[in-house]
Amino acid sequence: MSILAWIVLGLVAGFIASMLVNRRGSGMIRDLLLGVVGAFIGGFVATQFGHAGVTGLNLYSILVATLGAVVLLVIFHAFNRRRGLF
Repeated sequence: MSILAWIVLGLVAGFIASMLVNRRGSGMIRDLLLGVVGAFIGGFVATQFGHAGVTGLNLYSILVATLGAVVLLVIFHAFNRRRGLF
């Protein structure tokens, strides 16, 4: 995948995950980073279950990246609530 495809995938997946978990977007840069990191996490988890990871800019890859970003956000919020940072 090209860099532009990763950016688009990251923006879409990060925004969807932010809307699902936070019920609002987190800003363009944070959504982008969240989506790209979520794509790596989602791809890793998908391959562990015998499925393909992120394969390109398609609906399946957006779903995998969004699920990875949701997992990342839930873990992030769990640690921040426990420490009382946010």
